Amino acid sequence: MKIFSVTDPEFKACGRVVTGLDAAKAEILEALAKTPQPAEGTGYVPEDERLQELPAAVEVSEHLFGGMPCQLGWCNGHNNALNCLEYHRDSEFNLGTEDFVLLLAKQDEIENGKLDTAKVKAFRVPAGTLVEVYATTLHYAPCHTDAEKGFRVLVALPKGTNTAKPDMANNGGDDALLWACNKWLLAHPDSAEAKAGAYIGLIGENVHI
Repeated sequence: MKIFSVTDPEFKACGRVVTGLDAAKAEILEALAKTPQPAEGTGYVPEDERLQELPAAVEVSEHLFGGMPCQLGWCNGHNNALNCLEYHRDSEFNLGTEDFVLLLAKQDEIENGKLDTAKVKAFRVPAGTLVEVYATTLHYAPCHTDAEKGFRVLVALPKGTNTAKPDMANNGGDDALLWACNKWLLAHPDSAEAKAGAYIGLIGENVHI
Protein backbone atom coordinates (compact mmCIF):
# COMPACT_ATOMS: atom_id res chain seq x y z
CA MET A 1 0.00 0.00 0.00
CA LYS A 2 1.08 3.59 -0.48
CA ILE A 3 2.82 5.11 2.52
CA PHE A 4 2.23 8.82 3.01
CA SER A 5 4.33 11.11 5.20
CA VAL A 6 2.92 12.95 8.20
CA THR A 7 3.97 16.09 6.33
CA ASP A 8 1.58 15.25 3.45
CA PRO A 9 -1.85 16.94 3.25
CA GLU A 10 -3.56 13.57 3.74
CA PHE A 11 -2.43 13.53 7.39
CA LYS A 12 -4.25 16.75 8.31
CA ALA A 13 -7.56 14.96 8.88
CA CYS A 14 -5.87 12.46 11.21
CA GLY A 15 -3.41 14.53 13.21
CA ARG A 16 -0.64 17.08 13.14
CA VAL A 17 3.10 17.43 13.54
CA VAL A 18 3.85 19.19 16.83
CA THR A 19 6.54 21.85 16.62
CA GLY A 20 8.64 23.23 19.47
CA LEU A 21 9.36 21.44 22.77
CA ASP A 22 12.81 20.55 21.40
CA ALA A 23 14.49 20.12 24.80
CA ALA A 24 11.61 17.99 26.09
CA LYS A 25 11.68 15.80 22.98
CA ALA A 26 15.44 15.26 23.29
CA GLU A 27 15.06 14.28 26.95
CA ILE A 28 12.24 11.84 26.18
CA LEU A 29 14.11 10.29 23.24
CA GLU A 30 17.20 9.68 25.38
CA ALA A 31 15.14 7.88 28.02
CA LEU A 32 13.00 6.07 25.43
CA ALA A 33 16.12 4.60 23.81
CA LYS A 34 16.83 2.77 27.09
CA THR A 35 13.42 1.10 27.34
CA PRO A 36 13.24 -2.64 26.53
CA GLN A 37 12.40 -3.83 23.04
CA PRO A 38 11.00 -7.34 22.44
CA ALA A 39 12.92 -9.44 19.93
CA GLU A 40 9.58 -10.41 18.36
CA GLY A 41 6.15 -8.82 18.46
CA THR A 42 5.33 -5.73 20.47
CA GLY A 43 5.37 -4.67 24.10
CA TYR A 44 3.27 -1.90 25.61
CA VAL A 45 3.53 -0.10 28.95
CA PRO A 46 0.87 2.58 29.61
CA GLU A 47 3.05 4.46 32.09
CA ASP A 48 6.80 4.09 32.48
CA GLU A 49 8.29 5.41 35.70
CA ARG A 50 11.52 6.48 33.98
CA LEU A 51 9.59 8.62 31.50
CA GLN A 52 7.10 9.87 34.06
CA GLU A 53 9.83 11.23 36.31
CA LEU A 54 11.44 13.33 33.57
CA PRO A 55 11.07 17.13 33.73
CA ALA A 56 9.76 16.75 30.18
CA ALA A 57 6.69 14.98 31.54
CA VAL A 58 5.57 18.27 33.12
CA GLU A 59 5.95 20.01 29.75
CA VAL A 60 3.91 17.30 28.04
CA SER A 61 1.14 17.72 30.61
CA GLU A 62 1.14 21.51 30.35
CA HIS A 63 1.71 22.11 26.65
CA LEU A 64 0.08 19.06 25.05
CA PHE A 65 -2.74 18.29 27.48
CA GLY A 66 -3.42 21.78 28.82
CA GLY A 67 -2.51 20.82 32.38
CA MET A 68 -4.44 17.54 32.50
CA PRO A 69 -2.75 14.65 34.32
CA CYS A 70 -1.14 12.45 31.68
CA GLN A 71 0.91 9.29 31.39
CA LEU A 72 4.05 8.67 29.38
CA GLY A 73 4.42 5.09 28.25
CA TRP A 74 5.74 3.27 25.22
CA CYS A 75 5.04 0.75 22.51
CA ASN A 76 8.21 -1.03 21.39
CA GLY A 77 9.03 -3.94 19.14
CA HIS A 78 8.49 -5.21 15.62
CA ASN A 79 5.24 -5.20 13.67
CA ASN A 80 4.01 -4.99 10.09
CA ALA A 81 0.30 -5.73 10.45
CA LEU A 82 -2.88 -3.81 11.27
CA ASN A 83 -4.62 -6.43 13.49
CA CYS A 84 -6.83 -3.88 15.31
CA LEU A 85 -7.83 -0.24 15.44
CA GLU A 86 -8.66 1.70 18.57
CA TYR A 87 -9.78 5.15 19.61
CA HIS A 88 -9.83 7.20 22.79
CA ARG A 89 -11.84 10.24 23.86
CA ASP A 90 -8.63 12.28 23.71
CA SER A 91 -5.66 12.82 21.43
CA GLU A 92 -2.59 10.60 21.66
CA PHE A 93 0.98 11.85 21.14
CA ASN A 94 3.72 9.70 19.59
CA LEU A 95 7.47 10.18 19.25
CA GLY A 96 9.89 7.55 17.98
CA THR A 97 13.61 6.89 18.26
CA GLU A 98 13.42 5.41 14.74
CA ASP A 99 11.17 6.02 11.77
CA PHE A 100 7.85 4.18 12.14
CA VAL A 101 4.53 3.86 10.32
CA LEU A 102 1.04 4.49 11.67
CA LEU A 103 -1.96 2.75 10.09
CA LEU A 104 -4.91 5.10 10.48
CA ALA A 105 -8.59 5.50 9.66
CA LYS A 106 -11.35 7.84 10.83
CA GLN A 107 -13.99 7.14 13.44
CA ASP A 108 -16.73 8.49 11.17
CA GLU A 109 -15.85 5.77 8.64
CA ILE A 110 -17.26 3.13 11.00
CA GLU A 111 -20.63 1.97 9.65
CA ASN A 112 -22.96 -0.19 11.74
CA GLY A 113 -20.11 -1.07 14.04
CA LYS A 114 -17.79 -2.17 11.23
CA LEU A 115 -14.88 -0.57 9.40
CA ASP A 116 -13.63 -1.71 5.99
CA THR A 117 -9.84 -1.93 6.15
CA ALA A 118 -9.68 -0.60 2.59
CA LYS A 119 -10.17 2.82 4.22
CA VAL A 120 -6.92 2.51 6.20
CA LYS A 121 -4.04 4.80 5.21
CA ALA A 122 -0.37 4.44 6.17
CA PHE A 123 1.75 7.38 7.39
CA ARG A 124 5.50 7.38 7.98
CA VAL A 125 6.68 9.32 11.03
CA PRO A 126 10.37 10.31 10.92
CA ALA A 127 12.52 9.60 13.97
CA GLY A 128 12.38 12.47 16.46
CA THR A 129 9.12 13.89 15.07
CA LEU A 130 6.36 14.43 17.62
CA VAL A 131 2.86 13.85 16.25
CA GLU A 132 -0.61 14.28 17.66
CA VAL A 133 -3.14 11.63 16.64
CA TYR A 134 -6.59 13.13 17.04
CA ALA A 135 -9.24 11.50 19.23
CA THR A 136 -11.39 10.79 16.16
CA THR A 137 -8.54 8.92 14.45
CA LEU A 138 -8.44 5.13 14.66
CA HIS A 139 -4.94 3.78 15.29
CA TYR A 140 -3.09 0.90 16.91
CA ALA A 141 0.45 -0.44 17.26
CA PRO A 142 3.12 1.21 15.09
CA CYS A 143 4.79 -0.68 12.22
CA HIS A 144 8.53 -0.80 11.74
CA THR A 145 10.31 0.56 8.69
CA ASP A 146 13.43 -1.52 9.37
CA ALA A 147 12.90 -5.04 10.69
CA GLU A 148 16.34 -5.12 12.31
CA LYS A 149 15.88 -1.85 14.21
CA GLY A 150 12.19 -2.23 15.04
CA PHE A 151 10.70 0.75 16.87
CA ARG A 152 10.53 2.48 20.22
CA VAL A 153 7.59 4.88 20.33
CA LEU A 154 6.37 7.18 23.08
CA VAL A 155 2.65 6.86 23.84
CA ALA A 156 1.39 9.89 25.78
CA LEU A 157 -2.26 9.86 26.86
CA PRO A 158 -4.49 11.13 29.68
CA LYS A 159 -3.73 9.32 32.92
CA GLY A 160 -5.50 5.99 33.33
CA THR A 161 -5.94 5.29 29.61
CA ASN A 162 -5.36 1.66 28.56
CA THR A 163 -5.50 0.44 32.15
CA ALA A 164 -8.10 -2.02 33.46
CA LYS A 165 -11.53 -1.96 31.84
CA PRO A 166 -14.20 -0.54 34.16
CA ASP A 167 -16.68 -3.04 35.57
CA MET A 168 -19.90 -1.83 33.96
CA ALA A 169 -22.94 -3.02 32.10
CA ASN A 170 -23.20 -2.86 28.31
CA ASN A 171 -25.88 -0.24 27.77
CA GLY A 172 -25.52 0.06 24.01
CA GLY A 173 -23.74 2.70 21.97
CA ASP A 174 -20.09 1.73 21.63
CA ASP A 175 -19.98 -0.08 24.99
CA ALA A 176 -19.37 -3.41 23.21
CA LEU A 177 -16.11 -1.99 21.84
CA LEU A 178 -14.72 -0.95 25.23
CA TRP A 179 -11.61 -3.10 25.80
CA ALA A 180 -9.82 -1.09 28.51
CA CYS A 181 -10.16 2.25 30.28
CA ASN A 182 -10.68 4.95 27.61
CA LYS A 183 -9.92 2.38 24.88
CA TRP A 184 -12.51 1.34 22.31
CA LEU A 185 -11.23 -1.46 20.07
CA LEU A 186 -12.19 -2.94 16.70
CA ALA A 187 -10.34 -6.20 16.08
CA HIS A 188 -9.68 -8.06 12.85
CA PRO A 189 -10.87 -11.70 12.95
CA ASP A 190 -7.28 -12.89 12.41
CA SER A 191 -5.92 -10.99 15.42
CA ALA A 192 -4.94 -12.35 18.82
CA GLU A 193 -7.23 -9.74 20.36
CA ALA A 194 -10.24 -11.21 18.54
CA LYS A 195 -9.32 -14.67 19.79
CA ALA A 196 -9.16 -13.18 23.30
CA GLY A 197 -12.73 -11.93 22.99
CA ALA A 198 -12.35 -8.41 21.57
CA TYR A 199 -15.14 -7.00 19.43
CA ILE A 200 -14.65 -7.98 15.78
CA GLY A 201 -15.17 -4.73 13.93
CA LEU A 202 -12.69 -4.81 11.03
CA ILE A 203 -13.76 -6.34 7.73
CA GLY A 204 -11.56 -6.94 4.70
CA GLU A 205 -7.85 -7.63 4.55
CA ASN A 206 -5.70 -7.56 7.66
CA VAL A 207 -3.41 -4.91 6.19
CA HIS A 208 0.33 -5.63 6.12
CA ILE A 209 3.09 -3.27 5.03
